Order: sequence, then C-alpha cells, then structure tokens
Amino acid sequence: MSASAIAAISAATAPETLLSASGVFAPTHATGATSFSQMLLNGVDNVNQKLINADATAKSFVLDDSVPLHQVTFALEQARLSLELMMQVRSRLVEGYQELSRMQL
Repeated sequence: MSASAIAAISAATAPETLLSASGVFAPTHATGATSFSQMLLNGVDNVNQKLINADATAKSFVLDDSVPLHQVTFALEQARLSLELMMQVRSRLVEGYQELSRMQL
C-alpha cells in the first residue's frame, strides 16, 4: 500500500469529515446518496411529524369541532402505524446487532 493511499484513507476517515454539525455521522461520499444513519434519522423525524400532526388534529377536533372525525381517525391511525413500524425496525436492528455480537471470531 502506498503512502498516498494511506493518506487518502486517513483523510476520509478523520473524525471531522465523518461527523456532521449535529454530531451524527454524515455521508462522506460524493454520490449524493444518504447514509444508513441519515435514513434512520429521517425516518424518526417523519414518525415524529406524524405524531405531532395527529396530536394537533385531535386537539383541534376536541376544541372547536371544525375537523371531521374521519380525518382525526385517519391521522391517529397513520401515526400509530408509523410508530409501530419504527419499533419493528428498531427491534430488527437490535436483533441483528446481537446476532453479530454473538458471532465467534
């Protein structure tokens, strides 16, 4: 392995190039594809937005009755299913990690 290849690898894996401003690992490739961690964070943000939307819809239904009941039911069910899917993904990730940690070297 040449010295220039080692320098390129160390520059690509330097902590300042891997961490984004929020302290989360960011993609370092220039292809425009998002990293796995970014996909997970986007999914969590999406679920959070659906929960906030469902809560706001339910509050507006209770307070002024301007929102139809079917819209409230739809928003609550959508938020519930999104949260359930997120929990299943989390469980599968934990199971995968545990399986990898049990592997013998």
